[in-house]
Amino acid sequence: MSDKKTTFSRRDFIKRAGAAGVGSALIPLSALTRAHGSSTSKASEQMIVPTRPFGKTGANVSILSLGGVLKPSDQLVFRQAFKMGVTYWDTANSYGWGKNEKAIGKYFAKFPNDRKKIFLVTKAATSDPQKLTGNLNTSLQRMNTSYIDMYFIHYVSNVKKELTDAVKAWAAKAKAKGSIRFFGFSAHKNMENSMLAAAKLGWIDGIMMSYNYRLMVQSKMKRAVDACAEAGIGLTAMKTQAAFSANFYASIGSETDDALEMTENFLKKGYTAEQAKLKVVWENPNIASICSAISNMTILQANVDAALNKKELSGRDRQRLQQYAQHTAPGYCAGCARICESAIDLDVPISDILRYAMYHHSYGDRNTALRLFNELPAGIKSNILKADYSEAEKYCPQSIQIGKVLKKAYENLS
Repeated sequence: MSDKKTTFSRRDFIKRAGAAGVGSALIPLSALTRAHGSSTSKASEQMIVPTRPFGKTGANVSILSLGGVLKPSDQLVFRQAFKMGVTYWDTANSYGWGKNEKAIGKYFAKFPNDRKKIFLVTKAATSDPQKLTGNLNTSLQRMNTSYIDMYFIHYVSNVKKELTDAVKAWAAKAKAKGSIRFFGFSAHKNMENSMLAAAKLGWIDGIMMSYNYRLMVQSKMKRAVDACAEAGIGLTAMKTQAAFSANFYASIGSETDDALEMTENFLKKGYTAEQAKLKVVWENPNIASICSAISNMTILQANVDAALNKKELSGRDRQRLQQYAQHTAPGYCAGCARICESAIDLDVPISDILRYAMYHHSYGDRNTALRLFNELPAGIKSNILKADYSEAEKYCPQSIQIGKVLKKAYENLS
């Protein structure tokens, strides 16, 4: 045998121990506990994820939501999520080209009694009442259920144009029929304005929006959350890991001493940096649930461990996250699309394309990125290469190299 020893630097250890996939840390807290010589009691193993009120709907939902794209073969993840109390299940009619809804339908076919304990959410990317009816009926059939707990219009960015009186009437009719219990929308860009506008409508039950340690400190987001809470709208946070928009941003901040110190300190406290990102969102009681992309048992367990950990983040912990957010801002699109998109002379949905790039590079979900990119009209795709982004980059609060990212996305997804 060789006497040569394998050695790791502090930097190597932190990178390996703290590395995480989007949506969660890959090291469960229970594993970290066992590594320190402690055993997990049967009582703690039987604990389930707590719940919170979903706005003023009267429904209570698990603070962790099962998101992502699961296939019909992933039944064990559904089963274990249910047993752990992760009973808010999120999907959309487009996820996996319908396979995600069919996977849920397969589960309900086998465990029909579990349906009434699940807060089931699905979405349709249309505000046309006729299309909403067709999409809803398809979703009901796929998921082997007679009703949806929360039905969202997907990708709303302009409340006035998309949440029309016709949509309001459709939602009321669907509720009266018993096909849906509640109605709302998801927002990926122009979120704060959409939330503030929705709070004034009086008929929106729930909103799902990007919300994380980067966005939650911004004054406009704080006002939007407070307005929705006052209006009784249930809020679900997504994109809580605040992933980067492109692969050449992936190392921004990850090699700095601040980032290493942050990860190391979190690990010493019994959770990873990614779990801390979840915990800081849960600190706001107005956030009913976090929708996390859970694709396997390891990520499920890590998310659940974070939800069950009652140890609070310190002020210094939150400060570390904020410092990291500042150092890595050029890699993250905050969804303030009106600032950049109004600064160019051609029609280019900058925020949307940056999100597709994030799906591709940070989520590793090339199929979703391709599907969304290919849905763009040919003229808009052509504009990506023609547009001058200098003014948009000048006004971008995150200092993103917009032109570089968009042209790389065009190259990768065309």
